[in-house]
Amino acid sequence: MTSVSCLVLVDARGTWLATQRPHGKTLGGLWEFPGGKVENGESPENALRRELREELHLTVGSLEPLAPVTHCYPFGSIRLLPFLARCRIRPPLVLNEHIRAQWLDADTAQALPWAPADLPVLAQITARFPQKTV
Repeated sequence: MTSVSCLVLVDARGTWLATQRPHGKTLGGLWEFPGGKVENGESPENALRRELREELHLTVGSLEPLAPVTHCYPFGSIRLLPFLARCRIRPPLVLNEHIRAQWLDADTAQALPWAPADLPVLAQITARFPQKTV
């Protein structure tokens, strides 16, 4: 089973960052919380920080672990290890791997096609941040 870390980055309004996978790759066109595979000998937190730097040029502060998710895809099983971080100001992003990034609230998120493993994480976040606060 492959371990994958992902980030739920929540801004001051209670909206969170999601990214869209590139077409032509596994799960292409689907939305996800950004992150990536945990390499051998790497902690989930360090893997997440590395992936965020590589894929988005993003650095985050404190990480709060959320409930992990196990999902079986046709290409293999993953254990998704989500972390929550907060930001006052939305950071600038450089999309090196994804085709789009968007800040979402619960209603907007429900309208997008998500990677199946991310759906339980989305449910956790939607329950915690049910609507954006302006």
